[in-house]
This record gives sequence, structure tokens and C-alpha cells, in this order.
Amino acid sequence: MKAIHDPHGALTTGLAAIRQQYQVPQGFPPEVMAAAELAATRAPTAHADRTAVPFVTLDPASSTDLDQAFWIEPSGADLLLHYAIADVAWFVDDGDAVDAEAWKRGETLYLPDGKASLYPPALSERAASLLPDGPRPAVVFTVRLGPDGAARLDGAERALIRSRAKLAYDTVADSDLPPAFTEYARRVNEAESARGAARVDPPEQEVEALGKGRYGLAFRPLLPSERRNAALSLSANLAIAATLQNARTGLFRVMAGPDHKALSRLRSTAAGLDIAWERGEDLKAVERRLDQKNPHHAAFMIAVRRAGNGAGYAPWLPGVTPWHEAIAATYVHATAPLRRLADRYVIRATLAVANGQPVPSEVEDAFQRLPTVMARSGAQSGQIERAVIDLAETVMLQGRAGERFSACVTDAEGDSARVQLIDLPVVARAKVPEAAPGQRVDLRLESVDIAKRRLTFVTAE
Repeated sequence: MKAIHDPHGALTTGLAAIRQQYQVPQGFPPEVMAAAELAATRAPTAHADRTAVPFVTLDPASSTDLDQAFWIEPSGADLLLHYAIADVAWFVDDGDAVDAEAWKRGETLYLPDGKASLYPPALSERAASLLPDGPRPAVVFTVRLGPDGAARLDGAERALIRSRAKLAYDTVADSDLPPAFTEYARRVNEAESARGAARVDPPEQEVEALGKGRYGLAFRPLLPSERRNAALSLSANLAIAATLQNARTGLFRVMAGPDHKALSRLRSTAAGLDIAWERGEDLKAVERRLDQKNPHHAAFMIAVRRAGNGAGYAPWLPGVTPWHEAIAATYVHATAPLRRLADRYVIRATLAVANGQPVPSEVEDAFQRLPTVMARSGAQSGQIERAVIDLAETVMLQGRAGERFSACVTDAEGDSARVQLIDLPVVARAKVPEAAPGQRVDLRLESVDIAKRRLTFVTAE
């Protein structure tokens, strides 16, 4: 983590400009706030009592919008995941003021100085959030995981649950978690490898609030607790996807792999970064050998992510098997309804299918409209994230024009190269004649433009 020194408040000013440029909502309209406050008073009357199950949550320490709580228990050779997901649909009706506002937003937008939530705080941080301060309504999915890591949905029900603890990724101990937590994640990860999946998780370039108006910029690899927690969501989403596909309904997360041209560029990148890639070897086999902590491997992970065609959403269609190339399976998003609009509808469909009921027509209609809405909000979120990082990089390097920096080329097109500085968590573009991926270069910082969030690097003479 590199602390950003910002005595003149350029980062604060820049974040305000980003909010304005990308039209990040500031709060909620009064009528939406009032509707949410009223909805938050709804008593859960359609929910089974599952408060005896010792659910816990696991999230970043500062999170208050808690989508998931879980407990795991053995069932013969299988493991049963009881996965409680916030029952947002209990509080939000089709077409009401809260619902209409959520369709405008699509997803929660995150910035270092605060977020623009999908739902008002009365729901997202209180009544619907699975906080450990009282019973909460949830939809509980029971996922059966075999010794081979294959997951299937055993059932889904609306239930009243009580979280026993709000656990944090960076402080959680194994003793805080269900005894089978690590084994569950191991099975899921081994099954992922067996079916040929290779999720690429490069260290994320991240801006973090440090308090008192200070921020930090870093590359942050996932913690082991985060990886294991992600395995729970992955297994549930795979089980739900199979259930919906079999029922001929649903909204699926889809992604195609890199095309032939992109694969050719990746081979050049791997060679430049001294990463072995044998002739005839599949890209996924290479990906499974990568280590986040190795700078060359991390650079290649970023190149792989950029080479893909991007993920999107698609409704069920006759004769089509929805496919997510990185996961190597049919896949859905169903475990973060407080943060993603689409999840609320996937949960509703799964609840109906699992209990032998027809999927509501409103949900089927939503599946046709959601891909466009989620694509728009996803693009906005990505643009904001990149703008925030660009801003942090310029503030960090203000006053250092003329200095030399060592860098590694991660991608190149002609004389335009994407480079990663060796000693700072900065990724930028530079003019590098005949640049080649993996090439080490000495650069000179020519200019810093905080207002435009732009760094200009050229090769040092």
C-alpha cells in the first residue's frame, strides 16, 4: 500500500468531478426513501423459522450491505451448504418506487469516499442486510456438494435467519467458521480444475480510504479467506444455473474466450514475460500455473483478462446452452441481490422452480430486459473504477515530472504500450518504440495532468 500525499485535496476534488462526470447518484429521491422506510417495516410472514441454524457472514470489515450468510454441515460423504441470501424481493414490489429506482441504477457503484447503493439504506444496510443484530428474512438455498465437488440444489425456501457473527476477511480465524468451510472450498476448487475452468484473478489495483482524508493505492491479491468464501457463491450459482436451465428459464452469466488473434498476442506476451507455454497447450493450463505474487504472472493475468470478450447476461433460449468460458460451465448470478438488480429476479425464479411453482410472468419479462440494463450499469461501474485509479495515480506522481521510472510492458500495439511501474502500483500508457510484452524499459514521466487524470510517459534517453 502506497499512501497518497494530497495536501491540497486534489483527490477529494477529483472524486467529486468523477461523480459528476459519470452521473453517480447522490442519495435517493424523497419518495424512494419514504417507500423504502415503509417497506422496511414489513414483518416476514412467509418465512420458515431457521433461527436455530448458526449462520455467519464473511465480508470486508467495513461492509454493512451483507448479502450472504452461511452454515455448512456433513451429510454422509456430502457437504450441505445452507446459503442464506438477502430476501430483497420481500421488501420490493414490482413497479413500486424502490423498484423503479433500482432499474435506473442496475448495481451499486463503489468509490473510495462512499458508494451509491442500489437500494436505500433502510433496506440495503438495515432491514434486508443480514447483519447480526436480529432476525432477518432470507432465501435459503440448500446446496449439496459431493466428494467430487459437483454441486446440486437440494431446495430453496424463504426463511427467518439469525447471523451469529459478522466476520471480516482480514481478521477471521478458522475457529470462527464452520468446521467444513476449508474442505468445502477445496472440493469446489478441485472440481473447477477438473472441468477445465481457469478463473483469472490478477491482483486488483485498488484505491483505499485510510481515514482523515487520506488514501492509499496498491495491488491487492485476494486473501485465502476471500478465495474460500468465493467458492461458496460459485457452487451455489452453478447449482442454481443447472436448476434453471433444466426448467427452461433463467438469466445466465455468459462469456466467450479469446479469439485466435487475441490468443496469438497472448503467446507473445507470455514469451516476453518468460512464462512457459508449450506448443499445443491450452491457455487454461497456463493460467492454472500462475501465481498472483509473481509480478510477471500478475502482468500476464491482466493481459488475459483484457484479451477476453467480456462477460454479459443472456436469458434462456430454446436449444442454447448458456456458457461462461472462464468457469467452464453454465452459470448465473444469484448471490448478491443487494448489489445487483439481476440477482433479485434469478432468486425469485429459483424459489418458484424449486417449489414446483410457475415462474411469475414479471420475472420472465425482466429476464428479457435485464441484459441491456446490466450491461449499461456494468460499463458505468468499470469506467468509474478506472477513472478513480487514474486519478489516484496522477495525485501520487504530482510534482515528479522529469523523473525516471523502471517499468515492464504488459501489452503493446505499435508504439503505444501499457506498462506497469516496477516500484509503484501504477499502470499507465507510454510511448515505447517497437514495444514488446514483457520488455523492461526505463521511462521518463513527461507530464502529470490531475484534472484530466492523465500521465504521459516516454522512453528515457
